Amino acid sequence: MKFQVNRDVFSEAVSFAVKLLPQRTTLPILSGVLIKATDDGLVLSSFDYEVSSQTEIQADVEEPGTVLVSGRLLAEIAGRLPNAPVRIATEESRISVSCGSASFTLLSMPVEEYPSIPEIGEQSGLVPAEEFASAVAQVAVAASRDDVTPVITGVQLEVRENSLGLVATDRYRVAVREIDWDGGNVAAGDEAVTALVPARTLQEVGKTLGNAGNISVSITSRDDRELIAFSADKKTVTSLLIKGNFPPVRRLFPDTVDNYAVMNTADLIEATRRVALVLEREAALRYSFTADGLTLEAIGSEQAQASESIDAILTGDDTVVSLKPQFLLDGLGAVHSEFVRISFTKTENPNKPGPVLITSQTSREQAGADSYRYLLQPNLLLR
Repeated sequence: MKFQVNRDVFSEAVSFAVKLLPQRTTLPILSGVLIKATDDGLVLSSFDYEVSSQTEIQADVEEPGTVLVSGRLLAEIAGRLPNAPVRIATEESRISVSCGSASFTLLSMPVEEYPSIPEIGEQSGLVPAEEFASAVAQVAVAASRDDVTPVITGVQLEVRENSLGLVATDRYRVAVREIDWDGGNVAAGDEAVTALVPARTLQEVGKTLGNAGNISVSITSRDDRELIAFSADKKTVTSLLIKGNFPPVRRLFPDTVDNYAVMNTADLIEATRRVALVLEREAALRYSFTADGLTLEAIGSEQAQASESIDAILTGDDTVVSLKPQFLLDGLGAVHSEFVRISFTKTENPNKPGPVLITSQTSREQAGADSYRYLLQPNLLLR
């Protein structure tokens, strides 16, 4: 195999191919990147039986061929090469990489032992890339990072005829967002098609394909393995779906809330960060909403306390809630609006506050049109 390729194009392609590979793998061969050179250019792929990445780029191919090489090492080398065309050639089990006056020799891995990249089924639908990337960033923050319960480490995609819902929870909060979906006739009908996708994979797809115009999504079931694929700009990511039943968290959202407060989002974020400075780890902040505004209080250690008041317009009764500051900040950072509405739900016990609902607010008086909702519970949402 022998080819020449633009350094920046090659570096970006290798980086994309290795991004989703695990840092450590039980099978060293799965840490490789497969490079296939044909008359049409290069195809770079990686696959660890869970997630695959594949991208096509242009190159001047003198001798077609296929080679498997350590992915992270190649990515690091490609990212540091001087600004000149990259020449790669293979001879027996050695791969030579030269660029300007720099040259490297790498050992190839046995191609015949590498697993076949998953095949993609027909397209299930299209989503606007920018909107999808924004929705993933808003929702994935609420997914659990604890592998003990795999089902809540994912983001549930709910496909209907014209809309795509994204839902995530870690038991302490729930985030939901709806975006447009062009599914043709595939998802027609009342029943939503669901796919539970690992949050980390979905976040990487959002970052990588977020500027691509439209992302083609394919959900397929083959040999008892359910798979989702995202494709745009000659890049494709596939992922096995997480097995199990996602908890029915949508029912936790109230239909209407009469008791709520509206305030400037940036003011609330800054005040929360300041007052939280004196808190012990995992402690909650006390938020008191009255007709006079909002007061934040942190009863930290014996050495330090803090409080701050900011403007807030309250509708309904005075309310006091204790919330973990980081969980609140995650929701506030995702509303993407100048003002935010914090709504207070009721429980059967008048002394126990219900979850607070965080939504966007266009102005002090007008609710936002964004369909993002973030429900945060002072106590556990699910038992």
